[in-house]
Amino acid sequence: MKLSLLQLNPTVGDLKGNADLIAAAVRRADVDLAVTSELALLGYPPRDLLLNEDFITRSWKVLEALALDLKDASPVLVGLAEPNPSEAGRPLFNSAALLRLGRLDRTFRKTLLPTYDVFDEDRYFEPACEPQILDLGGISLGISICEDIWNDRDFWKRRRYHTDPIEELVRAGAKAVINLSASPFSVGKQLHREAMLGSMARKYALPFFYVNQVGGNDELVFDGRSCAFDAGGLLIARGKGFQEDVVTVDLGTSGPEKRPGSIAEDDFAPEAEILRALVLGTRDYVHKCGFSGVLLGLSGGIDSALTAAVAADALGPENVLGVLMPSPYSSPGSIEDSEALAKNLGIKTITISITDIMKDFDSSLADAFRGRERDVTEENIQARIRGNLLMALSNKYSSVLLTTGNKSELAVGYCTIYGDMSGGLAVISDVPKTMVYRIARWLNSKRSIIPESIISKAPSAELRPCQTDQDSLPPYEILDAILEMHIEQHMSAEEIIARGFDQEAVRRVLGLVRAAEFKRRQAAPGIKVTDRAFGSGWRMPVACRSW
Repeated sequence: MKLSLLQLNPTVGDLKGNADLIAAAVRRADVDLAVTSELALLGYPPRDLLLNEDFITRSWKVLEALALDLKDASPVLVGLAEPNPSEAGRPLFNSAALLRLGRLDRTFRKTLLPTYDVFDEDRYFEPACEPQILDLGGISLGISICEDIWNDRDFWKRRRYHTDPIEELVRAGAKAVINLSASPFSVGKQLHREAMLGSMARKYALPFFYVNQVGGNDELVFDGRSCAFDAGGLLIARGKGFQEDVVTVDLGTSGPEKRPGSIAEDDFAPEAEILRALVLGTRDYVHKCGFSGVLLGLSGGIDSALTAAVAADALGPENVLGVLMPSPYSSPGSIEDSEALAKNLGIKTITISITDIMKDFDSSLADAFRGRERDVTEENIQARIRGNLLMALSNKYSSVLLTTGNKSELAVGYCTIYGDMSGGLAVISDVPKTMVYRIARWLNSKRSIIPESIISKAPSAELRPCQTDQDSLPPYEILDAILEMHIEQHMSAEEIIARGFDQEAVRRVLGLVRAAEFKRRQAAPGIKVTDRAFGSGWRMPVACRSW
């Protein structure tokens, strides 16, 4: 029996477009069964579109048309939301519909509904209550959806759920397991997925087939890398990373007999993975929102340099505009570095000095500020002048403004609301400062793009004379270590201090994280690349006391 794993890039809400993607992929696959990713017809995650009854009704009409369109093609399992006919429970099931011979044959429903991090499926879906088996060609196939595979008692130290759908599928007689997934990317996750799937395949002595969505939808990036494992737990196929693919595999294939080239080459270095995710996430965010071009401020610093490099790769240099906005505090080197970067990338630039505008602000506020020392207020005014200029250009040119702040700065509030935080997409807002440098060096190892002077200079906002980031922040190596323990590992100040970090520095950093919550609540959406980002999975209160 041959299966095709349809690793596609759907757009949330584009029912007809997604159906066309599925139909084209199925026609290319002359197999016994084709399989899409989770909720592929709707695009994942559809979020509160699922509360719109008309949207669900239309999706089923599109499904019926798709079934007719594929009446002479291979059978296909299509992910979509299924209305719950019961008078109790949530209104929908997260389902896979089997289309065969021009009609809907039956549906298979998801059991485990995640409600952690970026997931909130219990808000919409009712869980399945029994194993889902598909008998096809005399073989019993266990059908599961995404989270259903993430609860194996022998792989996890602590399981999130009391039931294990895969264990139940095996008890019900499944001779192979198929999983329809929409599993978001985070750095290092694919190797973890493969370890888990291989472990279950060995444990149950059954082949496992996993199909994942690819592409960016809002803050989430899906890396594809659909894969298959034989009954011995050996990887026998893997789809391409960060691009569409169709992976065809024979149910009877074992490791030594796998087809040459069936395991796509990949680079699991963190720098490579994150860069590819940023490029794909930026491209899809801009295009799926209906734009083609972007612009960003070029400061001569490492953050705007990396953001520009990502944008040029994602959209083509002809669709990227760099804006230089020097002030009296901008060093000549910063201007020269920005121009060199733009030349290396092949992007257009314009220069707008903010010196006269700063003087106008000083004059207008002179009476109101009389008797008060210059402080961060004037620094923030500079950032907000730049933000206003960039937003004006964004409006005039119908281009998306990219913000350039990194995760370290966003965590501690080292950014100006309505200033450098202005924009439509925060490309590197989930990339710690130390990783920004690592990616820049990795990028330059392939081709000299970011001037070495940008990488080697001390980071500075250049909002006052001789300013550097470390005037008010710990060295980034220390700051990022503290932030990772607190944000991603949920450690308290006491636990971090016990790891050998300076008590005063730890308490100050954690205090800054709490104080900056109101800024993050108003920030542009960013691209999630770590286990915990400042997006929909970060649910901290704004008004709260220290603990």
